[in-house]
Amino acid sequence: MSCDKLVFDLSQEVEGSPSVFVKKDWLNILDNQNGNYNSNQSVIDTSQLSNSNKYLSYREGYLAVPMLLTLASSDLTASTNFAPATAGTSADYAIGLKNWFGQMVHSLTLDYNGTTTIQQTPYCNMWNSFKLMTSFSWDDVYTQGATIGFYPDDPLAFSFIQNGTATLLGMGVCNNSTLGAFTATSGAFNDYNIGDGNDGFIKRQQYINFDADGVSGDGTYGTDLLSASGASQIWKSYISTKINGLTGTNQGVFQISIMATIYLKHLHSFFESIPLLKGAYMKATLNLNNTTTKLTTTASLTTLVSVSNAVGGVNPIMIASRVAGNGGVAMGTGSYTANLSVGARCLEPSLTSVVGVAEGGVARSVYLYLPSYSFNPVFESAYLSAPVKQIKYTDIYQYQVKGIQAQTGIINQLITNGIANIKSILVIPFFSDSQIVSARGTQGWNGLPTGIPTYQSPFDPAGCGATSPMVQLTNFNVVVSGQNAIYNTQRYSFEEFNNQLYGVNAVNGGMTAGLTSGLFDRLGFDMEYGYYYVDLSRMLPVEESVPKSIQLIGQNLSQTNIDLFCFVEYGVNISIDVLTGVRV
Repeated sequence: MSCDKLVFDLSQEVEGSPSVFVKKDWLNILDNQNGNYNSNQSVIDTSQLSNSNKYLSYREGYLAVPMLLTLASSDLTASTNFAPATAGTSADYAIGLKNWFGQMVHSLTLDYNGTTTIQQTPYCNMWNSFKLMTSFSWDDVYTQGATIGFYPDDPLAFSFIQNGTATLLGMGVCNNSTLGAFTATSGAFNDYNIGDGNDGFIKRQQYINFDADGVSGDGTYGTDLLSASGASQIWKSYISTKINGLTGTNQGVFQISIMATIYLKHLHSFFESIPLLKGAYMKATLNLNNTTTKLTTTASLTTLVSVSNAVGGVNPIMIASRVAGNGGVAMGTGSYTANLSVGARCLEPSLTSVVGVAEGGVARSVYLYLPSYSFNPVFESAYLSAPVKQIKYTDIYQYQVKGIQAQTGIINQLITNGIANIKSILVIPFFSDSQIVSARGTQGWNGLPTGIPTYQSPFDPAGCGATSPMVQLTNFNVVVSGQNAIYNTQRYSFEEFNNQLYGVNAVNGGMTAGLTSGLFDRLGFDMEYGYYYVDLSRMLPVEESVPKSIQLIGQNLSQTNIDLFCFVEYGVNISIDVLTGVRV
């Protein structure tokens, strides 16, 4: 394609443009918890900002969320290598987080000037992860990933231990390898990238595991470049505690102080659609996935004991494999407890009394950061010529279908009796936690102790961007008010990816070569990103206000029982006076 027209247009450009705004200031406020997150909530109200007489941009706003990640031996029988004599070779890669800091938000409610604008929907982080996975490009990952804790897991690097016997990897689906040589490609079919490690997990560990004892050349970072004290002062994520566990003497403690950034636009589409406005009072209530994981280790096994999450959401913690060469090798044999808490204090009672468990080295409370703008009067007049702006955004409704039988399980489930202005439906499959009663044992179908859901496994990224691996549905369709949304019922996996999933949320719907987005391909879909998505937005305007029922049909071809998390997206319209913030 010739660039002649571009050359001609550039040659006629006049340098300089008028300033729309004469000033931009970043404002920040604390939440209402005073550093106490035992209630697993963060409540933020903007009363301090609503009287600032400046235009606020919630589209650019973000939450600065301090978190403390703690791993400790639970008794005096575990000999750990959390702080070895050789600098920089401690448990730096023994523990980390699943994809995206926003997994800490289980649900969100927003009151706008006293009226509920965002409904509380549990597991909203699963929907938001799907949006990020389908809308981000790899350039976005490279430029924003470290800020928001985002790097997709390698869908080819998992193993599945189903028979109830734990291994050094863990139990159930394990995608927690951090190191290893590439698996040989000769001989029998191999496990793709399992020997090469999950590069997404490794990158996310590197976002948060700055170690002042790490070797930077002929010295350490702490002595030559930046000390732990310096990292604490600038609120940089870093390893803040390392204490070896010595049998019969003291328990091992390893802590990472994390300063997480969560953009409002990634939490809900309302913030992505809201215009600049004055005088608006908002109150946001965030339910948090503070989580505790307990496990035991022997010379040959890593066994999950329990997972505790007060709100019942995902487990944002990942524990690395203990296979030789992996980060989890720093853990010896014994009992261990891992905890992730918002704030500066570990909220797990069994850890607070452990000698060496300390407060985090970054902030104590959640902050809301918002930019405020002062208009050039000429442009402000133009902006206020139509002060009432309509905001069109989407909200979600969540429903679960449990215990679909392996291989031949038929899906025929009413998801909702009626929702107006339906936009889409997303189906996320997970291996079921229901009990197996057979020669295989009595663990769940997901390979974990019965009752622990797949998305709470510390070895599996499922629920935080990934689905359970290789779950395939056939004869799949969505019935909206008695009409099939898919003309020919889907029987084959390539039909779902090519016809429904490809291009969702992408630039130009993925139709423009050289300019698109989306972070998984067909192989990723087949292996560990098995989202089933159907666009339901195509309808006449007169139909948008009519509530419609949704029914899901299909058949499970997986060798395990599965559960389905269904998210129905629907449109919402409100009007706001941008000068006063009043909802019209």
